[in-house]
Amino acid sequence: MSSERVGPADSPHAGAARARYRRILRFAGWHLSVIWWYELFLPRIGLESFAERTRSKRMRRFAQRFHALAVELGGLMIKVGQFMSSRLDVLPPEITAELEGLQDEVPPVEFAAIRTLAEAELSVPLERAFTTVDETPVAAASLGQAHRAHLTAFDAAETGLDGVVIKVQRPGIDEIVDVDLTALRKVAGWLSRVRPVSHRVNMPALVDEFAKTSLEEIDYLHEAASCERFAADFADDERVAVPAVVWERTTRRVLTLEDVTAIKITDAEGLRAAGIDPAQVAPVFASVMFDQLFTNGFFHADPHPGNIFVTPVRSGGEGGEGEAGGPGWKLTFIDFGMMGEVLSGTRSGLRKLLIAAASRDGKGLVNAMREVGVLLPSSETAELERAMSQLFARFGGMGFAQLRQVDQREFRDFAQQFGDVVRSLPFQLPEHFLLIIRAMSLTSGVCSALDAEFNVWDSIEPYATQLLRDERGNVVQDLAQQAVEMAGLAWRLPKRLDALATRIEDGTVEVSTPRLERRIARLDRTLRRMVLALVFGAVIVAGSLVRSNDVVLGTVLMIASAVPLAAALFGGRRGG
Repeated sequence: MSSERVGPADSPHAGAARARYRRILRFAGWHLSVIWWYELFLPRIGLESFAERTRSKRMRRFAQRFHALAVELGGLMIKVGQFMSSRLDVLPPEITAELEGLQDEVPPVEFAAIRTLAEAELSVPLERAFTTVDETPVAAASLGQAHRAHLTAFDAAETGLDGVVIKVQRPGIDEIVDVDLTALRKVAGWLSRVRPVSHRVNMPALVDEFAKTSLEEIDYLHEAASCERFAADFADDERVAVPAVVWERTTRRVLTLEDVTAIKITDAEGLRAAGIDPAQVAPVFASVMFDQLFTNGFFHADPHPGNIFVTPVRSGGEGGEGEAGGPGWKLTFIDFGMMGEVLSGTRSGLRKLLIAAASRDGKGLVNAMREVGVLLPSSETAELERAMSQLFARFGGMGFAQLRQVDQREFRDFAQQFGDVVRSLPFQLPEHFLLIIRAMSLTSGVCSALDAEFNVWDSIEPYATQLLRDERGNVVQDLAQQAVEMAGLAWRLPKRLDALATRIEDGTVEVSTPRLERRIARLDRTLRRMVLALVFGAVIVAGSLVRSNDVVLGTVLMIASAVPLAAALFGGRRGG
């Protein structure tokens, strides 16, 4: 859809669509003008101090007005507000604090309209598709609403289910999403002309990803497939449960799932009443989310409290333990409309980032940031590495409760120093990071709500340690494979040299002295580098094995392995 025309000309809703489009653009245009005036123009004429004095009030007023606009318009505006509330890294606290309470809850659609759409999609009256349907919705959101129901005896026998939840798309939401995306693309075009924004974020690409996610979210066949893929990832994991899909009663606009309603993950009273300690749920939830992001590469991008239940399982003993001595409960995920996928290259970078964060390695963290695309390859990062190292040295390992005890002046001093470094570097936001950031922000919020004393480092460190073991195993496998290949080369090389010498003696080969000398020199370098590489492999493998019993000796051996490695990599370049 072009920005000039919103909705078909002959549509009865074309007027409302145009009014919605223009209202979004007026709101964005006005506030972008205000930002330009205060943040760009006034500092140029020497009034930067005035702009700074009024900034907090202006940011708060903007957030309040956007909150009101999103609640009134619904559609994707609520999704945009929720995303903004999770961007603690780039947006001021006045905005994130005001929008964090923005919930995707809107007045429900009349059941008659829901019935009409559902029956058209299923091609049968609801009374024939289900035994009963509760006309009062379980939840009403901007894109759809859900109702409890019971399957017919035939479907129940076929699926093994009885109680289900029917999720029905909100009537007319296709047109609303189309209008909102058109307006957002227009605003992204404006922002891409603002140099401080365009240098850090590819706004059109970011909106394209947001559009892809939003369109997938209103395609319930896609959500059903995502639900089953997520279930397959955790099929053998006793910590996680996923509702079954009733495919016979599912279309693009109607989704029927097993009713798995249980205790909301942040319902502390409900958890305690069931004998479940909320503080024990937090690290498990964090670990499950880490598995999705860093191991599986397919993750739930909307893990807010309304989408996660804690489901008690049959107790096998005291303390709420399950049948196999487990915790006696599972984390049940619902709503798979917003899912993200981490490409293998990005996943490798994220794993390195996690390991660096757990080991308080400032330089490693900066290198990982560059690998995942947050820093441009040409960035000069010495100051950032120093700032990150100081940050880890002072605050690393502290939980949220401990951080609250730190003198706020220390935070301000570090923030000022760190902020200057960040602003001086060419940071950018890769578009695929949108959902990753959202998932991590929501995960952190849920864990803090479960346990005010929750220390994210306690969850990161054992996970990072395991990742480090896995990475080391991969390195050893690669070295072993290379050693086999080099051994084969060493076995075949004398025969090849002998054959070459025989051909020269017989006069069956035409010799060009410069080429032969280069070839012999290259073979000599290859032999030397092969031996050095084998020595490197042997020393690092020995260090890895010894380190589990003798940390000092193992570490020394692993460090020493760098000598033959450096010689193998760079020694043969002289004169080559």
